[in-house]
Amino acid sequence: MRNWPIAGIKIALAAIISIAFLLFFNNSTAQSGSSPKAHHTPTGFKNNYVPQVTRSFGDFMRWQWESWGLDKTPSTATHSIQADLALLISSTAPTVTWIGHATALVQANGLNVLVDPIFSERASPVQLFGPKRAQPPGVAMADLPHIDAVLISHNHYDHLDRASVAQLDEKAKAEGKTTLFIVPLGLKTWFNDIGIDSVVELDWWEQHKIQGVEFHLTPVQHWSARSINDRSNTLWGGWAVLGADFHWYYAGDTGYSRDFADTAKHFAPRQTEALGGGFDLALIPVGAYEPRWFMTQQHVNPMESLRIHQDVGAKRSIGVHWGTFSLTDEPLDQPPRDLAIARQASNVKETDFGVLAIGESKQFAKRTVASSVAAR
Repeated sequence: MRNWPIAGIKIALAAIISIAFLLFFNNSTAQSGSSPKAHHTPTGFKNNYVPQVTRSFGDFMRWQWESWGLDKTPSTATHSIQADLALLISSTAPTVTWIGHATALVQANGLNVLVDPIFSERASPVQLFGPKRAQPPGVAMADLPHIDAVLISHNHYDHLDRASVAQLDEKAKAEGKTTLFIVPLGLKTWFNDIGIDSVVELDWWEQHKIQGVEFHLTPVQHWSARSINDRSNTLWGGWAVLGADFHWYYAGDTGYSRDFADTAKHFAPRQTEALGGGFDLALIPVGAYEPRWFMTQQHVNPMESLRIHQDVGAKRSIGVHWGTFSLTDEPLDQPPRDLAIARQASNVKETDFGVLAIGESKQFAKRTVASSVAAR
């Protein structure tokens, strides 16, 4: 009996390492096949500017060893506020609400759109082990307005949470409505297998329309996996959403690459200055970036986040993917401080690229000819 505590600790450590392995380790060696699309491979997909975001198991174990016992305690609590639930129901202006981590609610162009929803306690295949929330969701699932569409960037556990998408589907059905899940190529089967049939999957640069609003999957530099034998089997990406009132962009999870300049070029004919120029809003990851030697190809740091803001031509950007789950070596509250340093070095105003408190909403003016979108 005296050995049980030690055995329990070993089991817990093994589980935690396994979950971290799934979140950050990729050793796929797939190469280009006969597909006319360069990012397709015989076994899945690859990035545009690096073949794979690859780290060896030895690199992974080195990171775990070096970070063992590292003090990641935030110097201040991640700021959260009481969500303005009345605003979520009544607002007619384009509105973004940060729910936590990469989960955000964007209400624009007559649609309520949720990105990468995770409402569970842990970002993990099981709720006994794995990264645990430091903050509750800024808006409870039950308090959400009807969600017209859910955008998924990729299938990692902190971005595609089975319990959350299942509950969103059940909530819509209980209301006699439908929530459409728009996902990268290869994920439709996974949704169908858990009983969700309202799914559209897209390849890079493909689009789907809802009530005239365009949802485009765009390339970013990352990878996918939900187990140790499905590396990059499904696609990953960012999202560009174009409607008459508002153009917005979500970068998903990504390392820095030329994909963002490509995105700006791709949409440039639709976003001339005569129509207000660029994206009215970009949601850009600013967290989960240390140590750089391990994370650099798969997660941007705040300086690179600012470069994405500039590359895609966003009028305003909000930093996400921080403050909720401790996934890497920097403290949960470090990203906003590093973003402030990056802004100062690049002479960018906080009003142009800042962060929200968990639960906070921000409203924007509707897109008009020759307008300059500014926060109200």
